[in-house]
Amino acid sequence: MINKTIITNTDSYKFSQYNQYPEGTTNVYSYVESRGGSWKQTVFFGLQIFLKEYLSNPITQEDIDFAELIAGGHGEPFNREGWEYILREYGGKLPIRIKAVPEGSVIPVKNVLATVENTDPQCAWLTSYIETALLRSIWYGTTVATNSYESKRIIHDYLMKTGDPRTIEFKLHDFGARGVSSFESAGIGGLAHLVNFQGTDTVSALLYGKEYYNIDIAGFSIPAMEHSTVTSWGRKGEEDSYRNMVKIYGKPNSLFACVSDSYNIYDACHMWGTVLKDDVINSGATLVVRPDSGYPPEVVTECLKILDSHYGHTVNDKGFKVLNHVRIIQGDGITQDTIDRILYRAMTAGYSADNIAFGQGGKLLQSIDRDTQKFAMKCSSIEVKGEQRDVYKSPITDMGKESKKGRVTLYRNDEGYFTDLEGRTDAEEVLETVFENGEIVKEYTFDEVRYNASVIV
Repeated sequence: MINKTIITNTDSYKFSQYNQYPEGTTNVYSYVESRGGSWKQTVFFGLQIFLKEYLSNPITQEDIDFAELIAGGHGEPFNREGWEYILREYGGKLPIRIKAVPEGSVIPVKNVLATVENTDPQCAWLTSYIETALLRSIWYGTTVATNSYESKRIIHDYLMKTGDPRTIEFKLHDFGARGVSSFESAGIGGLAHLVNFQGTDTVSALLYGKEYYNIDIAGFSIPAMEHSTVTSWGRKGEEDSYRNMVKIYGKPNSLFACVSDSYNIYDACHMWGTVLKDDVINSGATLVVRPDSGYPPEVVTECLKILDSHYGHTVNDKGFKVLNHVRIIQGDGITQDTIDRILYRAMTAGYSADNIAFGQGGKLLQSIDRDTQKFAMKCSSIEVKGEQRDVYKSPITDMGKESKKGRVTLYRNDEGYFTDLEGRTDAEEVLETVFENGEIVKEYTFDEVRYNASVIV
């Protein structure tokens, strides 16, 4: 098995940095922020997974020996003395302090989200050493949670105009497990999505929720067909495949989903509304038809019209049509732009957003990176021979990368969030100590995370 010690959970060049600071450096203070990017705010999520999985495990002599072999063979120096000091003085627990905003918090970009510093003056090198792993633990979960949140804002806006906003939690379903790079990515990213919604087909997200955030079941799904379970009946057996699905899963007050574009999505919608109509109605269930090809705004709207012509509709208190017995989930080509286009086109055709849900895969969990929200961890203060010094970068070729100076933290007052130096008494400091000297000192339940993210801004 791969040794997952924090000593090797780093970049190669970190091995050589323990002796690069000014002589007499006793404290290094760094912060993490989103410097901007695709969205104006971030939903902070995922740090707790890293703290539990990696930082809570004390290093051992075996870890140190192993890391030295890797570093030496790799052509890098190794700070054996520093790591053995931590093992001897702290039993292998890292003498660092991490402060962070509460998980689920919706924070405007260009603000401090977390800080880290060493608590032992002999371990000033440790702060930057864990940058690689710490930043990765923050940027990925936070960016996926933000991506999901931004879709939620769009859907919520249409529900406010045309439907019932209370249905928001099941309007965007995670189809992304097969589209990510690893089981771990699916678990972290899938759970990040569930901060905002409760629909998922990513089972690893459920496991991560249970393991790291103390929630028994974080998300839910329904029985659903895939193309192979339709086409295995042959083209002439398409109707029989659907009828079989209704027979097995069409229970009163339940939902089941049927991908219906294996051959001709419009013919299938007519089929659902004619020869299969009585089966659906008599089952007492709600049928969810899934188009999976074509131009989504056009296809979804046409399917709404066909199904409406057969099943009819009611008109809600906002004056929009809600179909009887049937809904649509669009799971192909979904982005925030297509969500907006689909819902706008449906609205202009007189249909409520209540009729439509969405499924999203790689665009939800995978088509983001650290630069989507321009995440960075930067040193902003060091202490040398008892003197605190501001540290910053200010590259003339890219002033967007200019970093903050001093022991910065995050505050909140009546006007919102803002970043400033430690010590202000006229505003509430938002960051909370979550990890100190090898121990998690603040933990969040998933219900708390969801509550923090529930605000729509």
